[in-house]
Amino acid sequence: MNSTSQLPYPRTFSHIGISVPDLEAAVKFYTEVLGWYLIMQPTEVEEEDTAIGQMCTDVFGPGWGHFRIAHLSSGDKIGIELFEFKNQENPENNFEYWKTGIFHFCVQDPDVEGLAEKIVAAGGKKRMEKPRFYYPGEKPYRMIYMEDPFGNILEIYSHSYELHYGSGAYN
Repeated sequence: MNSTSQLPYPRTFSHIGISVPDLEAAVKFYTEVLGWYLIMQPTEVEEEDTAIGQMCTDVFGPGWGHFRIAHLSSGDKIGIELFEFKNQENPENNFEYWKTGIFHFCVQDPDVEGLAEKIVAAGGKKRMEKPRFYYPGEKPYRMIYMEDPFGNILEIYSHSYELHYGSGAYN
């Protein structure tokens, strides 16, 4: 069979990179509140003639100078790279969902309300007054949009993505 006539293989998700203004505070938040594992301590990366330095120059272009990074992992083995750049800026509006690019990531916890309160207690905030049900009176699937203490938007689902959407959540 011709390879162009086959459906593409569904790739697995490897990791996501998140920029934060304070690397230590972010490591503390993501390990203590979301329970992610710290797999590489905060490390300084410099613009120099090393393998990692050259790779970063390929990505950022010359003149990036240095940044700090830590690596974490979720319970389902998804990697999280936390970056602290030297001239980090917080956007004036961190919820420009209509612009191209990633505007949120989602985690799953059966206790949506409990995790939302932990995020607020750690300096984050709710982007919605309270969790919403996808199938009110029918199924217990809930969600809420939140913001971490650094301005990154995250969503919490009570159940898996497939369960939330498999029955036509928009009908």
